[in-house]
Formats: sequence, structure tokens, C-alpha cells
Amino acid sequence: MNLGIDKYITMEINSIGCPACRPAYNEKLIEFFNKNIDNLCEDCVRRLGKNPMRILDCKNEGCKAVTKDAPVAIDNLCGECEEHFEGVKGYLDTLEVPYNVNPMMVRGLDYYVRTAFEMVTDKLGSQSAVGAGGRYDGLIKLLGGPDIPGIGFATGIDRMVALCMLNETEKENETDVFVVSFKDVSDKTAMKLVNGFRSAGIIADMDYDFKKMKKQFSLADKNGARFTIILGEDEMVKNTAAVKDMETGSQEEIDIDNIIKYISDKLRRN
Repeated sequence: MNLGIDKYITMEINSIGCPACRPAYNEKLIEFFNKNIDNLCEDCVRRLGKNPMRILDCKNEGCKAVTKDAPVAIDNLCGECEEHFEGVKGYLDTLEVPYNVNPMMVRGLDYYVRTAFEMVTDKLGSQSAVGAGGRYDGLIKLLGGPDIPGIGFATGIDRMVALCMLNETEKENETDVFVVSFKDVSDKTAMKLVNGFRSAGIIADMDYDFKKMKKQFSLADKNGARFTIILGEDEMVKNTAAVKDMETGSQEEIDIDNIIKYISDKLRRN
């Protein structure tokens, strides 16, 4: 599903090298930071002997001032890593995916190699990272498995939701169907129906607090629902649902077993 938040996000990429070129780069970092050790925080002084690359990611203002002049990984790649990074950028260019190279982006664990990426935004204050990931060719082997490459990422659901909320008035993010239901009457049927709609690629929602019907209709209208489905006591007895077209105001009674196909057909025609 298209969340419609791509306009708020920028992709940042970097290459952090591999076991062949990283040791020499780490030596350059150690030499550089030893000359500026008095300006590093306590955490970064400890990192200096273990993982000097992590100092580049420190949020301490004093450390950030020092790292502005530090050697960067993309200037110290071996031939294979440099060729790989150029290939990554080439594929992104081919797909017309905009990106910025951020030479200060690092990963704190040794099994990460080459490509690192982050999706960042300027819409959420200090919580700028919406998602991040990287290539970790050494992880499976480290865990006792075969020596095969891998890649992974993590996203902040709360941050994606916050960006989606910026779009709440836009047409592309409106709800296709809102199900009006009632606790201990049609709540389970409604939940099953909403899940069925979503599995069919239809944007569906319901009120999980089961407010009075008038308030649920207000929610449907606020969410821009194209159709509202009413599951009252009479409908449950007949195994039907009252389907209201929110644009025309017309209403039909449809068998619950056929309702997903009915809505799908209606949406296709529209």
C-alpha cells in the first residue's frame, strides 16, 4: 500500500567498506582522533580503541565539531567496494530514486559492510530517522551459518504514522470502507470483515470503541469513507449488511458473504 509519505522523506546512503579496506581506514581514524582526543566525550574515548568509526555518529556537539574534518569511508574504499557503491548509485539513478550521499553515516557492528542507508525527514523535529538499514554479509556466518550475504532494515511505525497524519486531508489517503458495528452484536463480524477487506487490497476501518451510530458515521465522514457498512441487530439476524454510498446517499442490503466482491466491483467501476 502506498502510504503517500515519500514527499516527506529523503534517502541517504553511504558505503562503510568491507573487511579488506576497513582496517586501514580505522587506523586513519584512530590517528586523527588521537590528535583531537581532548575534545572527545568519554564515550567516544572508549570507542576509539574498539570501533572508531562510531565516533562519526556521536551526537555530542564537541565530537560533531571534531568529526567534520575526519577521514570518511567513501574516500578510503578498496576497488571492489568503490565499484559496488557506484553500482548502487547507478541502480538508484536508473529507477529515478532520489538520494543524498551522507559520508558520516556509519554502523556500529562489524558484520555490516558496504551499503548503509537511512530514510530521513525534516517534519518530525529531532526524530529525523524514519527507517534505516544496511548490508550485513558477515552476520549469518557469525551466527554459525553459511557465508552468504544479507540485507535488512527497520522502520519506526510511530514516525510513519505521524507522517501519514500530515496527509489526512488528501484524497489518496481516504478510506474505501468504514464498518459501523456494535459491541456484543456485530463486533466480531465487523473485525473479520475489515480484515477481509484489507486482504483484498481495500482500505477499510472501523470504530474499536463501538460508539453510538451517529458518532461512528461522523468518523466515517471524517475518514473520507466512500462506503459505510452498517451491521446492526436486524442485519445480523439476516446475515446481511446495509451498504450506504456516501457520495450518492443510496443504500442497499447485501449478503455479508458477498459484500467484499460487491465493494470491489463498485470501486473498480468508480
